[in-house]
Amino acid sequence: MRKTILAALVAILGWSNMGIAQDAPTADFSTWQFRLRGIVVTPDESADIEAIGGDASISTAFVPEFDITYFFDENWSAELILATTKHDVEAVGTAAGDIDLGSVWLLPPTLTGQYHFTGGDFVPYLGAGVNLTLFYGVDEGLVADDVEYDTAVGFALQGGFDFMLNDKWFLNLDVKKLFLNTTATVDATTALGATVDADVDINPWIIGFGVGVKL
Repeated sequence: MRKTILAALVAILGWSNMGIAQDAPTADFSTWQFRLRGIVVTPDESADIEAIGGDASISTAFVPEFDITYFFDENWSAELILATTKHDVEAVGTAAGDIDLGSVWLLPPTLTGQYHFTGGDFVPYLGAGVNLTLFYGVDEGLVADDVEYDTAVGFALQGGFDFMLNDKWFLNLDVKKLFLNTTATVDATTALGATVDADVDINPWIIGFGVGVKL
């Protein structure tokens, strides 16, 4: 599914550069733009777990997302992306078998700079930026005594398009890739007689569809 969506975005941007959809009238320039999306957050996870080995398994989440975009001119903008997700976490294939590590909430505000290919009702864009992820609401599950996650700073890549319904309202498709790493400290003294650290790459794909408004 991810490969299909990325291929579609590449084709869309190629068509934009060739001038397709250039005949439609250009929408009036607006400084502020707001979107509400439904997003799928799919971790592309891996882990290096000390002592007991194994890997990490992190569940997919479906949540709403809100973003605010400020346009410096018709093409360049900055976007702040706001959402929070809950994920189930499991250590799999360890020397102690599969270990349920409960769940954790992620709050990953992301700021991207974007370039918009203007010239019609169909407006593709590309973006890149930074992400700060906070971990909260940890439920350690039935095995671990405690689980802690370090706050993470990472990078983000973005691509998508807006389709104008009129001068104010539009539809949006957006794909983001976050490069996100954290250290998880698992206190498993009761079950395993040890505290174990894990270097975890979460690296989620975020695919969203929604509606937006220009102000």
